[in-house]
Amino acid sequence: MLNELKDNQFEHFYFKRRLFFAGFFIFAFFAILVFRFYYLQVSQFSHYQTLAEKNRISLVPIVPNRGLILDKNGIILANNLFTYTLEITPAISKKNIEPTIIELAKFIPVSEADRKRYFKLREASRQYESIPIRTHLTETEAAFFAVNHYRFPGIEIKSRLFRDYPLGKTGAHVVGYIGRINEKDITTLEATENLSNYKGSSHIGKSGIEQYYEQQLHGSTGFQKIEVDKDGRAVRVLSNTAPVPGKNITLSIDSKLQTIAETAFGDKRGALVAIDPKTGEILTYISQPSYNPNLFIDGIDVDNWKALNESLDKPLYNRPIQGVYPPGSTFKPFVALAGLESNLRTPPFAIHDIGYITLPNSTHRYRDWKPSGHGVVDMKRAITISCDTFFYGLALELGINRLSNFVRHFGFGSKTGIDIYGENGGLLPTPEWKTRRHKKAWYLGDTVITGIGQGYTLTTPMQLAHATATLANNGVAIKPHFVTKMYNTVTGTSETMPQHVQDSIPLSPENIEIVKQGMLAVTLPGGTASNVGANAGYTIAAKTGTAQVIGIKQNAKYNANSINERHRDHALFVAYAPADDPKIALSVIVENGGHGGSAAGPIARKVMDYYLLGKSPDAILNDESISKPSNLVNPTSTLSIDEEEFHD
Repeated sequence: MLNELKDNQFEHFYFKRRLFFAGFFIFAFFAILVFRFYYLQVSQFSHYQTLAEKNRISLVPIVPNRGLILDKNGIILANNLFTYTLEITPAISKKNIEPTIIELAKFIPVSEADRKRYFKLREASRQYESIPIRTHLTETEAAFFAVNHYRFPGIEIKSRLFRDYPLGKTGAHVVGYIGRINEKDITTLEATENLSNYKGSSHIGKSGIEQYYEQQLHGSTGFQKIEVDKDGRAVRVLSNTAPVPGKNITLSIDSKLQTIAETAFGDKRGALVAIDPKTGEILTYISQPSYNPNLFIDGIDVDNWKALNESLDKPLYNRPIQGVYPPGSTFKPFVALAGLESNLRTPPFAIHDIGYITLPNSTHRYRDWKPSGHGVVDMKRAITISCDTFFYGLALELGINRLSNFVRHFGFGSKTGIDIYGENGGLLPTPEWKTRRHKKAWYLGDTVITGIGQGYTLTTPMQLAHATATLANNGVAIKPHFVTKMYNTVTGTSETMPQHVQDSIPLSPENIEIVKQGMLAVTLPGGTASNVGANAGYTIAAKTGTAQVIGIKQNAKYNANSINERHRDHALFVAYAPADDPKIALSVIVENGGHGGSAAGPIARKVMDYYLLGKSPDAILNDESISKPSNLVNPTSTLSIDEEEFHD
């Protein structure tokens, strides 16, 4: 009966089918395992081997020593010092760090400035970056904290290489400073594909030479390949790629000359640039007032930043390349050369100066600084006595386009290309510029006052010094520069920086000699800077200048004593010496200083005395004979630069 109920054939069929599916699934499973094994062990071997190595091996960056910056005599302007720092890692330390800092201050002095700097840096740092709460710890302080280290998890002592500027404010605007790397710096490094070279680095050049030559000063980061255990502790060093230190940079600046010039300025605001006209080397570079770059290395505290940033004297302002001023009468030698080269003032051309000129169909008087006029004036005498009316008429005949196009060859209206960032190109006005900028027509009166360096014309002290050097060099313009050579500390070799001729202006020797003779007479008896040339022991070719800050009305007289000090005229002075074989060319601007011969000229003389004669700083700075104003020029100006006053 049971045998009748069973269907052996049917059961056998189903058993075989189940066996087939079971075998298929087992085979498929093993096939997947084999494929996965092949994928992991063969196809992806390199990838997973790398990951395994990363778990076993750690790459530790070794930050290179930053290159030094030295003056021409080997005096260090930017140095590296090893020092102990006390640093907090925010991610490891307690969330509320205030109580920890209060407790820490019982063992290691922590000032309010230290606290403010720490919290400022913390805002801009990553959680796992250690941030200094105290720098430059003494040996005693470091040892005392080491004993109590267990009390402060997340706080440790580190030995860091710190930048140091031994001369402080002297040359600060040239050397610049370094600061902590921020997001903007990272973006720049990524754009230049140089970010990998800054692994482990915390600082980067922020201004001056430190910024412009950052790559050369920084060097190349090295790496240690370290084997670590499962807990991340170092077991052994597998290999070591040494860092390449940055190059040492030598500048053309003389730090002693810097000190003389800065001291000569006293508490005055202004700028001075001195250049070797034959090489383009910057001999001294002054921006007054200055600042201490050491304040920025660890991150400047709020109080110091506020004091610097909000000061009316603008100590952070790099006046030689960023400050723009009307060139005043220092512009006249170049206008004179334009007239000579255009054959508009060929000797013995002369005018009879009655103290003013007027334009056709106008009653407006464009007045000379001397109300009664200078009488008969030729080109040489016009430069020597700074005759305004002579240059009014010359500018009018030249026309603004011909005048601007000529002086542009001397660098006016464009950047000089100096090797620090932030240079201003100044302004050479044209009718097209005025229409575009002011939506107004160009008037003949605009051309007239351009001839004496007033109106819309703006220059930087660097441009004035460069133009004067080009004039002294008979029209050959050498690109100004600070760096003279770079020294590779690894190879022991040095690289001398090449000179670049920017322009070679085809000037008539006779014409340039007339201008030079006029400038030479400026420092001789009867010239506007005779006090500067007195008892010099060498010849000086120069031009004084006064640039107005505010306009005065027609027939009104300028009275410095009745005007706010910051609204008084700027004093300008350009010169080169010795006049027959120029070795130095310079420009000086004393903001609100009045007349160039009495305010700016004596500063220039002290610089030239040291550079050309080697006079000791004390002898120069105490020499009162070169500080007396000239009796020739009436410092009371009656010239107006009010735009509406000059419209024809």
